[in-house]
Amino acid sequence: QVQLVESGGGLVQAGGSLRLSCAASGRTFGAYAMGWFRQAPGKEREFVAAIAWTGITTYYADSVKGRFTISRDNAKKTVYLQMNSLKPEDTAVYFCAVDSVPYGSRPLRYDYWGQGTQVTVSS
Repeated sequence: QVQLVESGGGLVQAGGSLRLSCAASGRTFGAYAMGWFRQAPGKEREFVAAIAWTGITTYYADSVKGRFTISRDNAKKTVYLQMNSLKPEDTAVYFCAVDSVPYGSRPLRYDYWGQGTQVTVSS
C-alpha cells in the first residue's frame, strides 16, 4: 500500500517562503519520479513541479519557475518543494504524487496521491 503524507503548509505573507515535504512509503522510493500539484478553490488541479527518479532532472510549471525548487532525499523517502517569493495566486492545496512505473520518463503518469496540505499566501 503506497502512502504519501504532505506537511509544511500554512499561512504566509506575500514574498515569504515555505518548504513542503512529502513522506512516502510502500514503494521503492528511489526508483520513482515524484511530482507536486496544486488546486485552488474553483480551479482544476494543476502541475507544479516534478523530479525524475535520478533526482537529476526537474520540471516546473512556468508560473513557478525561478521561485520553487523540487528536491528529493531517497534515504528519507521524502520529496520537498521549496517555495520562495510566494504570491497570493500561489494559494492552493498542494498535493504530492508518485509515478506509476519505476525508472519512468516523461510523460509521467501518477497513480497515488497524498491528501494535500493547504498553502495560503496573504497580500
